Order: sequence, then structure tokens, then C-alpha cells
Amino acid sequence: MRDALSILASATVPPSSAPPPGHYRHPHRQSTTSTTAKPQPHPNPNHKPQFPTYSPLLSSYRRDNRQSLTYNTELASKLAEDGMFEDFLMISESVVASGVKPSEFLALLNTRNFASGIARVLDKGNLHSVVRMLFNGLKKIGIDPVQMFDAVSMESLRRECRRLLKRGEVEQLVSLMETLAGFKFQIRELVEPSDVISLCISQRDPTAAIRYAQNFPHMEIMFCSIILEFGKKRDLASALTAFEAAKQNTSTPNMHAYRTIVDVCGLCGDYLKSRTIYEGLLAGNITPNVYVFNSLMNVNSRDLNYALGIYKKMKKLGVTAEITTHNILLKSCCVAAKVELAQDIYKDLRELEAKGALKLDVFTYSTMIKVFADAKMWKNALEVKEDMVTSGVIPDTVTWSSLISACANAGLVEQAIKLFDEMLEAGGQPNSRCFNILLHACVEACQYDRAFRLFKSWKERGSEQTTSDDNLNSSDDSLAVHHTRVTSRPYSHLTMGVPFRPTTSTYNILMKACGADYYRAKALMDEMKTLGLSPNQISWSILIDVCGGSGNVAGAIQILRSLHETGIQPDVVAYTTAIKICVKHKKPKLAFMLFAEMKKYQIKPNLVTYKTILTARSRYGSLQEVQQSLAVYQQMRKAGYKPNDYYLKQLIEEWCEGVLQNEHQNEGQFSSRITDFGPQSMLLEKVAEHLQDSNAESLSIDLQGLTKVEARIIVLAVLRKIKEKYIAGNSMEDDVSIILGLQELGSDVIKGESDGVKEAVIRLLEHDLGLQVFAAGSRSGRGKGSRMYSSSIGETIERSESKQASESPTRRPMVLQRLKVTRESLHHWLQKKMESSPSSITTTTTTQ
Repeated sequence: MRDALSILASATVPPSSAPPPGHYRHPHRQSTTSTTAKPQPHPNPNHKPQFPTYSPLLSSYRRDNRQSLTYNTELASKLAEDGMFEDFLMISESVVASGVKPSEFLALLNTRNFASGIARVLDKGNLHSVVRMLFNGLKKIGIDPVQMFDAVSMESLRRECRRLLKRGEVEQLVSLMETLAGFKFQIRELVEPSDVISLCISQRDPTAAIRYAQNFPHMEIMFCSIILEFGKKRDLASALTAFEAAKQNTSTPNMHAYRTIVDVCGLCGDYLKSRTIYEGLLAGNITPNVYVFNSLMNVNSRDLNYALGIYKKMKKLGVTAEITTHNILLKSCCVAAKVELAQDIYKDLRELEAKGALKLDVFTYSTMIKVFADAKMWKNALEVKEDMVTSGVIPDTVTWSSLISACANAGLVEQAIKLFDEMLEAGGQPNSRCFNILLHACVEACQYDRAFRLFKSWKERGSEQTTSDDNLNSSDDSLAVHHTRVTSRPYSHLTMGVPFRPTTSTYNILMKACGADYYRAKALMDEMKTLGLSPNQISWSILIDVCGGSGNVAGAIQILRSLHETGIQPDVVAYTTAIKICVKHKKPKLAFMLFAEMKKYQIKPNLVTYKTILTARSRYGSLQEVQQSLAVYQQMRKAGYKPNDYYLKQLIEEWCEGVLQNEHQNEGQFSSRITDFGPQSMLLEKVAEHLQDSNAESLSIDLQGLTKVEARIIVLAVLRKIKEKYIAGNSMEDDVSIILGLQELGSDVIKGESDGVKEAVIRLLEHDLGLQVFAAGSRSGRGKGSRMYSSSIGETIERSESKQASESPTRRPMVLQRLKVTRESLHHWLQKKMESSPSSITTTTTTQ
């Protein structure tokens, strides 16, 4: 290599025009005949030698320079072919530095050998040395790297790019694409852009996707694709990042990008963000086009008022609405169940069509049919279908399925099947939803056998099977998916091929038709698996219900347990179904155990779950059972549900009145007290508060703000709690304090106390239960003469002090008025209860 560089140096240094003084010799030919040399004359010091003006021939110089350049280019080509690019660049830089033009040097290079060397290096995986060192070196000497690639080397580069893509090295791949694009490579030809974008999407890397898109002249379109793909992955944050990049890389608003990000907000369920984006457009004095408005209305279609507001704003801004805009309005009316408004819009659209202003499409008619189908107005739906046919619009599968659904929802099975046959006659291709609607209609109409006959006829292999009742009895257990030959009912008499592919929903509907036949439902689930279908959570919930309906509670619970073992997470429907089974078969403990298990697996109960679990008991036997139900009630209110607590209040009141059972042996004497407390009553909250275990040491009863009946229930609930605690071995340690409310000095009114609460409580405690009640501030203490039966609590305050307080211009002091039930009195009452009903001890202990 050193020899080569030496040759290069000697060949590229231009020769001197004359030799240096003292070293010049005139060329001459000496005589070969002379044997002696002639004596040289002595030089004259005053004589100046005559130097000839010597210059080599220009053609000779050019010939030598060309030869050395050819030699060096051949050497450089050989080095490049061997992959020695560092040495190649040293020679190339020297040649160009000597004054050779890069184009002349490139013309003499053997590009085939060069490309072969690139391919060899790339195949060895040395992509870094090619891109970083070689490309930069070529650019430095004025040669575009892309000129050094042929088909073979380009294929090697393409193969290396695909390798990075396959290995998921998104950062290295995008960096390579940026570098190649900077060197004028057509990166679209190296790797499919959609594959690179998909890799960035799968790795949730919006920055890499943005960098890659910026290498294309049509980056606006690519940005929209990136936004949409992130939206399909429900990654709104990354989509918004790409959207912001799209705005920064365009000089004018890209309405396509705005429309796409609004659609993505709908995919991700964040309709509020779509409104924010729209408001940002208006704030910038930018008028959205009709497509942005349509997307915004579609995303917010569940909010009819907002959709109508956008429609009005659209007209105000001068944006012309198209048929899609009106279709979205009809959709919003359908979601909001506004049938009359939808009818008015449809009527206006028909008038506009008559004037030639617009043309109604299949979506308009299908949406209007669905509006009537959901409202069970099947006759109106059929009228829309007639309008559709009159206008020359051909119904599609969605239209037919909506028509069939309209009749099915109204319970008209025969009419639904007739429409199914009309669809076949018109050449329509029913989808799985059409078949499932028919099956569901049969099940809802309790025509279970008919549903099974229809299903078997659809999946039979026979060449001319019919849907008429005469031919539905044939059976074929073949499970293959095929084209059946369906002859319509007697009123159509048509035979044609119908593709039928059962779905999971199909089998779920049939499992519902099994009633309490567990083995038939289980066989359907097994058949579903043989078809390659996976039972979903609805399938398992139905199987649990069928098993429980057969009376096999343990089997139903076992199915629920097996879901965890198979790796399927049961949902709230599965647990609620199992709880219903336990409640139906009088197994409240098992029901509450399943409810607690839901919390363990972080499954949130729904309204049906709460209502079901609260009806698990028809009566309460112990304090623990009451506390358990009240805890569920509080969770229900905390979750935001508004329960109908009339049933629970009745059970609580009955349990509380059980304190009087010994005093009134006939339960009818106190069961008649059960009252409707009204929807605003906070009785259950108060009972729950006083029965909490955390209040076991606090024997204070707060009756402020309660009615007489509610105060009675609260007092009885606390006494029932004291009784069960006493039976369990917990003795009384303190008196019971009953708070009535605040009273101003000199006033007979107690704030926070409803009319007659004090008298009702005293009557209950002293008359019905035989307890001793005193005023908490009484000077007589626990003396016998201090008992308070229908006496005023304010008797302890002197009248003179009351008069002075009333005449004082300052605010009068407040006194907390309370009643007190002594510990001795409670102990005596509890002993009496135990002696009179010793059996209650065993019963209560057992229930606990």
C-alpha cells in the first residue's frame, strides 16, 4: 500500500520547467570513434553561460498524467471492490486535490466493482461503515453516493433495511432513512413506508413516526395516516403529538388532519377533546370545512343538543350541509330516541330531494328505519322502505337487518321471517346479524323449538333445504360452514344459496333457548368450540344461569370458579347471575360471599348487582347480618346509585322491633308499625352509622333531624345491638346518652328536634321497655324522683334566668339537651330479657 501511495505521489507532482543551476547538462551524443577526450577550455569568469529554454512536449506531459490517473483510478476501483473504503477515500481525495475534476475521476472508476464492494460490505452487516464513513467521504470529494449503487448493491441495502425492520430496531431504521434521504436515495423503494409507520405505531413512538414522515414531499398525508393509526390503537396522546407536528410542518391549516384527529377523539372516547380542537379552530378565525363539521357531529352524536348546535353554527358560517350531515343528525336522534324530531328531519329531507337540492342515500333510509325499529314502530319502518324503493335506492344488508329487527322487536316473528325471504328474493346477502335477529325473535317469543329448527336448517348440507316449518324438522349434526339452499316460506317459493356462518352470538342466543336444560346448553358450547369459536363472558354467564335454573347451585358456582382456572376473568354479569341464583335458592351467605369475592377481583358491581344482593334476606336474625346489608347499602350510594330502599327499610324496622318481641309476643302488634319513610329519608344511613363496630364503645344516640318513627327505629336498633353484644359476653360499662338537639335558654323549642320526638322516645323507653330515663343535666341525678315521663327538659332552668336572657340584646346561650338511660337500668332490662327468653340466646349466637 505504501508503494502505491509513493507511486501516486510521484505521478501527481508536476515536473519543473528547468533543472536547478549547477545540475544542468546539455544532452549530446558522444563520438564512439574518439578514444581521447578533447581538453576543455578554461571558463571565462566574465562569460555567462547560455542556458537553452527547455520545455517538454505538452502531449507527452498529458500522456504521462493520463496514465498515472488511469492507474490510480484502477487502483481505487480495486480497493473499493475489496471493501477497503478507507484506503479508497485516501486515494480519491489525493486525486481530486491534484486538480482532477470529480466527474472525470468518477468516469474512470469501475462503478461495477465499486457497487460489488458495497454489496459485499453490506452483506457482512457493516452498514455503519458504508453509511457513515463512505457516504460522508464521497460527499466530501463531490460525488453523490447514490451514483455508486447499482441494482445488486441497492438490493443489499434494501435487505439490510428490512432486517432492521424485522428486528424492530425503530430508532436505527428511522435514522438510516433520514441519512439515506439526505443523500438523495429513494427511501420509498428501500422499505414500504406503511411498514415503518406500523413499527412506530406498535412501539408507541410518535417521535420516530414524525421524523420518518418528514422525509417525504407528501408528509401531510403521512401525518394523517400516523394520527389515524395511533387512534386505532386507542393512543390519543401519541395521535395528538403527531397532530401538533402536522400543524407545525404546514403553512396553512390542514383540514384533513383536523378531521382525522376529531375522528380519533371519537375512537378513543374523548369527545370533549374534539370540542376543544374545534374551538381552537374558531379562536384562530379558521372556518372548518364540511368534513370537519361532519366528523365533529358524528363524534358527539350521543349529545343531540350539541350536534344540533354544531349544525346551526355550520349554517351560520356559510358551510353548506351535505347528505352525510343530515344522516348524522338522524343518527343522533336515533341514539337519543327522539322519534318525532327524526321524522321532521326526514320530512324536510324528502322535500329537499323533491326540489333537487340533494339526493337521499341508503344510509338516510337505513338510519330512519333503525329509528322506528328501536321505537318498535314497525309499520313506519316499512313505509320508509317503500319510500326507498320508490326513489330507486336499493336496500343493502344493513337496511334489511334493521327492517327485520323492527318486526322482531315488536314480537312479529312471522313478519320478520317474511322480510328475510324478501331479502333473498331481492338478491340480498344476509349476514350473521340477520340470522341472529331471527333466532333472537323466536327466543323472545318463547318459540324455542322453532329457533333450533331454523338453526339446523341453515347449517345442513342439503342442496334444497327450506325455512318452511315442514322442512325445519330435518337434522344434520354437521358442523361445517357451508352454503345452504334456502327455500323461502310458502309465500315466496324461492330457492337460492345463502352463506351461513354461526357466530358466538348465535350460540349465545340458542343457549338462552335451552331454559333449564344444562346438558343441552353445554353441548352447544362444546359445538361452538369445535367450530373454532371462543365462548365469551356472555356465553359463560348464560351457562351459569342455565345451570342455576336447573337447581344445581353448586354446579353454577363451580362454573364461575372454573373461569378463573382457565384464565378468563368473569365480569360483573357473571357474578350477578351467580348471586341471583343464590338469592333465588335462599342461600344469602353464599350470595354475600360472591359479592365480597367481586371486590377481591376488583369487579365493580352494577345497579342490578346491588339490588339483587340487598334482597338476599327476607328477614334479619343477627346484628352481623344487618351490618352486612347496611355496608352494601352504603357502598351502593357511594357508587352513585339511587336505590329504592323501601324493602330494606322494612327489614331493618322489623329487626329493630324485635327488641319488643318479649313485651309483645304477638308480632302483629309491632309489624303494623312498618311505614313508608319516603325517598328523602336518611334512616338507613343513620342506622348504619349507629351500628358500626367502630362505635361499639360510644353509647351516644343522635336523634337530631329525625321524625318520631325514625327516632324510634334508631333507638331500637341501638338497643338490639346492646342486647346482642350483652348475650355475646360484653357487659355494659356506661350509660346511654340520647341527643335531642340544641335549646336556647328560656325557650321551649329544641333545635334539630321534630315535633314529639322527645315524648315518643320517652314513651318507648319507659312505657314499652321499662327503662329509666333522666335529663342529662338534672340535679336529681339518678334519684328515684328524677324520672322524666312527659316532663319538660327546661325545668332545670330557673324562670328568672330565662326572663333575663330573653330581654338581653345579646345572643342567648345554647344548651345541648339530652336524655340518659342509666347503665343499671339497661343491665336490669337485659337480665329480664334473658330470663324471659333463654332460647333467644342460643338462636342469636348461632346466627352470629
